[in-house]
Amino acid sequence: MKQGRTLVELGNELQRQRNARKDFIADTRTIEMKSNDQGTLMRLLIDDTPHVFTISDIAHQQVASRLQIPYRYYQKMQSDYPRLLDENVNSWFAKNGERRMVRVLDNQVRAFLSDRYRRLDNLELCAAVLPVIHEMRSVEIVSCDVTERHLYLKVINKKLKAEISLGDVVQAGFVISNSEVGLGSLKVEPLIYRLICKNGLIMKDFSQKRYHVGKQVAGDNDAAYEIYSDATLEQDDKAFFMKVQDTVRCAVDETNFQMGVDRMRQAMNVPIHANPVKAVEELADRFQITQNERGDVLRQLFMGNDNSRYGLINAVTAASKLACSYERATDLERIGGALLASSIPTCLLKNKRTETYNENVPPIQKELAHA
Repeated sequence: MKQGRTLVELGNELQRQRNARKDFIADTRTIEMKSNDQGTLMRLLIDDTPHVFTISDIAHQQVASRLQIPYRYYQKMQSDYPRLLDENVNSWFAKNGERRMVRVLDNQVRAFLSDRYRRLDNLELCAAVLPVIHEMRSVEIVSCDVTERHLYLKVINKKLKAEISLGDVVQAGFVISNSEVGLGSLKVEPLIYRLICKNGLIMKDFSQKRYHVGKQVAGDNDAAYEIYSDATLEQDDKAFFMKVQDTVRCAVDETNFQMGVDRMRQAMNVPIHANPVKAVEELADRFQITQNERGDVLRQLFMGNDNSRYGLINAVTAASKLACSYERATDLERIGGALLASSIPTCLLKNKRTETYNENVPPIQKELAHA
């Protein structure tokens, strides 16, 4: 499992972000996009004073999606003809005026969202769930981080464990994740943590979710204005996070954990394709794994010397440690869980009707050498 920040570092960063963030409600007819040599900027008129911000890639994607501009074309305009991008966006902003929530951090627009978006932010989430985690016996946060997309807390329960095979012990756990920029719900997902290699596998089919959907922000002002938490919202959030606390208390479910363990044991008896290189290629095409990640998975499969579906799953979760970011590492842990939960593609099975399987064939090393 890829390591991110310590809890102290995470707390410091969340507090810094809380102090630096700003949220606005703005009518799109008062928003202007303007490009220059430094890039694309967004201008908001707040209290008769213009404020100019840079725009994150996430916010660019959300603007394109809201205006129904294909994102590849949006990027082409941004790189090759920025004036055309400005004209497109500003024209549609003016023609289809609506109120949007603009979330800003460090003088950059980080999200362009509905004015019904419910701000369930990371600092408040941690303040609600960390005391509950600390109250739970034999529970430990093994990894945590905050990226521009999500907050992650990965937790294991040392008491709830099982043996997949002799000496191969796994422990139950869960992952809490949240996005402040509209990229998914607040989620609590079961985690299986393999002690022999310290890799995690996320089973999203048993996840519990809380959505960022709330009431429309009050106000009929045409100009942009900053929004704050009021007493009513604070009470609503308190009730919401109490429900999240209850979800966390029940997150380590012994039945779901045992189902995952049973699937792992079954996966040990499912051989993958006789050519492991082809098996990894099929996996990569199915789950959109990059070329570099394919190489990492193949090397981990080679090192594990386990030419079974279980070996392939472990190769994916082991490769997550080598991922380019914490965000992508978590994606690979979810891919491992999806592979465990999904039906077995026939292309990954040895076809005994068309292939002769020699019991004396050397292990996976020879297969890789001839691939």
